[in-house]
Amino acid sequence: MASMIDFTVPDDLAALRDRVRAFVVEQIVPFERDPRLTAHGPNDDLRAELVELARAEKLLTVQAPVEHGGLGLSHVEQALVYEAAGWSTLGPVAMNCAAPDEGNMFLLGKIADPEQADQYLMPVIRGEQRSVFAMTEPGGAGSDPGQLSTEAVFDGENFVLNGLKWLITGADGAKTWIIMAQLAENPYLPAGPTLFLTEGDAPGIVIERIMNTMDRNYVGGHAVVRFDNLTLPPSAVLGRTGQALRYAQLRLAPARLTHCMRWLGAAARAQSIALDYARTRTAFGKPIGEHEGVSFMLADNEVALHQCRLTIWHACWLMDQGQQARHESSMAKSYVSEELFKVTDRCVQVLGGIGISDETVVEMLFRDMRAFRLYDGPTEVHKYAIGKHLLAGR
Repeated sequence: MASMIDFTVPDDLAALRDRVRAFVVEQIVPFERDPRLTAHGPNDDLRAELVELARAEKLLTVQAPVEHGGLGLSHVEQALVYEAAGWSTLGPVAMNCAAPDEGNMFLLGKIADPEQADQYLMPVIRGEQRSVFAMTEPGGAGSDPGQLSTEAVFDGENFVLNGLKWLITGADGAKTWIIMAQLAENPYLPAGPTLFLTEGDAPGIVIERIMNTMDRNYVGGHAVVRFDNLTLPPSAVLGRTGQALRYAQLRLAPARLTHCMRWLGAAARAQSIALDYARTRTAFGKPIGEHEGVSFMLADNEVALHQCRLTIWHACWLMDQGQQARHESSMAKSYVSEELFKVTDRCVQVLGGIGISDETVVEMLFRDMRAFRLYDGPTEVHKYAIGKHLLAGR
């Protein structure tokens, strides 16, 4: 009888995982002190150099379909590879599997027509340009996209978009733009939330400023963007009008998990640094790791890392079986983001004074991990969805 649960990692996948980890450790980690890793994340010059390193190792955009030059990784396979890439926050940037590009490539691969794919998707897959997903608004859409206030008006020939967005990751310098706007009632097309595609230098896209945030792992940081009579042709519609919320859900479930995969790798890195320190730093006559208070923190970390890994794998396995796994991905995102923040916090504590300095990357990972608890929906929103699911008896 076949086993119901099999955690065996195939040899070829293990080899790929190990090759990714070696690449990140040997070639990418040295860039963590590069001045081009700014307060707003790595700049485009640093990204371009890292991308070429990954390209040379044939590790660029490995998640892409085989027909587009990737390896066509399943969700479970991505879990192992992305964790290895996440050992450095620059690893996913180099390998072109960082947010928001990774999620945008997934979405465009599902709903873009052939002409849109050639113009907007393929350059991102090749690592030639970056993309953004412009949804979040200061007074409207965010965790509740139903509050979308950016408006698109269609006169039968063109769409005209007006509105204000913020926390638009990677907007500065991105060329492929996916914009969510509320299509006003009109006699030509179904109204409602709609996705549009355009080039980043289109007249009417105004990047007002880059916001100062506590994280620094996304190229270009997070921007405030205004759409000032952005005029787009009918060919700019991504998918069908009025269907943006459904398309956003198509993107969000896998994107929640890929966030978890990458940050699991980062938390494992923090644990490794804390373990090395606990073995060598002495206090009261012995290495601090031999004191119960420290050893218990390290043990709690190892338990949390293991449980997070299994949670991610299970949700990925469900999606590989053809399920949407929205409930399971919400559970994974809420649990993993909270637990990995605790892991990184304990690592800071083990490191003591140097834990709050930039002597190691743990301080940066701690700040980034705090932001991770908000990416793709804060914990409370996911718990709200989980509760609704339970009360509905599904």
